[in-house]
Amino acid sequence: MQIEVRPTLIVQSQTDGRGSIDLIWLGQLLKDIERASSLVVASKKSGTSYRGAWGKLNQVEASLGMPLIVRTKGHGSILTAFGAFLIQFIDEMQAGHLEHGKGYQDTLLKEIKKIQKSENARWKFLSSSDSIIQRAANEVKGFDLKIAGSGESLEKLLNDEAHIAGFHVSDEKSSKAIHHRLSKNGIQIYPVMKRMQGLIVKKGNPLGIRSIEDLLNRKIRFINRQIGSGTRLLLDTLLMEEGIEPSDINGYLHEEFTHSAVANAILAGKADVGLGVKNVAIENGLGFVPIKDEIFFIAMHSEMVTQSAASKLIRKIRSYSGNTPGYKAISLNRQLDGWL
Repeated sequence: MQIEVRPTLIVQSQTDGRGSIDLIWLGQLLKDIERASSLVVASKKSGTSYRGAWGKLNQVEASLGMPLIVRTKGHGSILTAFGAFLIQFIDEMQAGHLEHGKGYQDTLLKEIKKIQKSENARWKFLSSSDSIIQRAANEVKGFDLKIAGSGESLEKLLNDEAHIAGFHVSDEKSSKAIHHRLSKNGIQIYPVMKRMQGLIVKKGNPLGIRSIEDLLNRKIRFINRQIGSGTRLLLDTLLMEEGIEPSDINGYLHEEFTHSAVANAILAGKADVGLGVKNVAIENGLGFVPIKDEIFFIAMHSEMVTQSAASKLIRKIRSYSGNTPGYKAISLNRQLDGWL
């Protein structure tokens, strides 16, 4: 697909009403008139009838209140001083447009492709926030990915509102319980990667944050993840194990919906620390205090297992996680002895 964004001149005519003139066409017409001293010759070169070209010129002249050409009997048509100026004006405008207009064209094409991908999607994929998951889903045709918490993703899958779900678990007991429930409902589970969760802090960790207990310092501003996310569940589990009341943490009720949003809040100075994955901290040049490894799973209904796109998605996730800092690929259930 090729799309070209071109400048136009909107003119107001007392007789014809509002219309638009393609500036590129107009500039070329005026150049041809200047070379041939003939509107007849210029209109033929432009692929427009003489009457059509003359009508558009009259439209511009009437709207701007300035003549573009002068017809002299026996000498054809010549440009007025304003006509010559308009050629230069259009050339300069076109040069400026070529410099900056590509960005508009790229934005338009990107949105078209995005919508086409969404409309062509056959399978609904809900997953916890993760850059590798998003990258893989964008590269495999047929999936419509929506970011949601691990809990919501699994509930949508169980209620047949999604074909595939991505979720993460940080302890064996929870993993076994989830596996048991999904298996009872005929849902297949595939471990795809291990990732490190921890405290994302400012570069150099100026506040010296080393553990969950440090969040009790009221001078430290925390930023949380939304209820229902696996990261929020991990935090609440850690707080319970440490005997820490959530209300004692400055910022516990301040929520964001992705790991990247947490990092951006810290970068913007809106918070000092948040719980998230190591890779996001690395990508944003932030500090990271490791807390706990967790396993990321892909779950799907039995009919999805036979789809080649599902296998391709899992392979891509494992491939990318094996080459990304903060991740480790997992391809066999036996690598998770005690988790399933």
